[in-house]
Amino acid sequence: MSIRQIKVAVIGCGAIGSLYAAHLARLPDVEVWAVDPWRDHMEAIERDGLTVTGAAEFKVTLHARSDASVLPSCDFGIVATKAVHTAAAMNAASHALVDAAVVSVQNGLGNEEVIAGYLPHVIRGSIVTAGTVTMPGTVRYDAPGDTYLGPFEPSPADPASIATLADMLTASGLEAHALSDARGPQWTKVAFNAATSPLSALTGLTVGQVCTNPELRTQVDRLVEEALAVCAAEGIRLTRTPAESIREAIDEAFWHKPSMLQDVAARRPTEIDVINGGVASQGRRVGVPTLLHDAMVSLVHGLESSWAARPAGTRLAVDSVPGC
Repeated sequence: MSIRQIKVAVIGCGAIGSLYAAHLARLPDVEVWAVDPWRDHMEAIERDGLTVTGAAEFKVTLHARSDASVLPSCDFGIVATKAVHTAAAMNAASHALVDAAVVSVQNGLGNEEVIAGYLPHVIRGSIVTAGTVTMPGTVRYDAPGDTYLGPFEPSPADPASIATLADMLTASGLEAHALSDARGPQWTKVAFNAATSPLSALTGLTVGQVCTNPELRTQVDRLVEEALAVCAAEGIRLTRTPAESIREAIDEAFWHKPSMLQDVAARRPTEIDVINGGVASQGRRVGVPTLLHDAMVSLVHGLESSWAARPAGTRLAVDSVPGC
């Protein structure tokens, strides 16, 4: 008698989605389906397998498609798209995930709310894993990090499903923890990202450069204070202080360019609305002012709007403006 394999859909197969898909595909009782509109990447994976380099080195086979309509009914879903694509991705894949426990491993706040608009069993997720797709079919595993999973309170997956997914990830090589409340790890990441990423995006400086520049560090600390005030009002306890995260970034990731800076460099829409905008939205909900986070949202939106107003390749009159 054959044992039915657990089917997992990975929605969004950039660096993070590729790492989660590759690791889970190592498990003999798991069948992984990856979906992403990047046709070259999907075709390379389907044809030759998915290769992981860097912190781990292995190659696996899995199903890779650029059209979500072909997804079979799955037991679990992992959403790893950019936040701006969450709704479209869920609309396309919901037929396969209606009975699944679905986790967001995306940046920022508010992604679970979008997923819950399409699906009934949602997991709140937070990760610190990092990687880069170096060529179609190959992902470099840059920084291992734990995964934290817990119920999304308004529309939760059941605890048994959350524990099963955590066990699967851990067995695959991605250390994962099933929690009764995953808001702490999520806000620990958001508080750090919201204090550093927009300043990096606006200046063109790396995380370490932002955190060691005296003037910018003042703004980092003020952004942290606002986020902590929202957490206090929400009754959320962080898993580590933002100060610890900042020290670690300076010591271990000084030259790291956060995804928001990478988006700006490529003139792609950023995730400012779910990072600083997420903090500001929660602040308004609990009556905590977040003036600096609101300012970061406005400034990054202004930068994004300049790309449409100024043709690519043109220069501003003041050539020394950083980040341009």
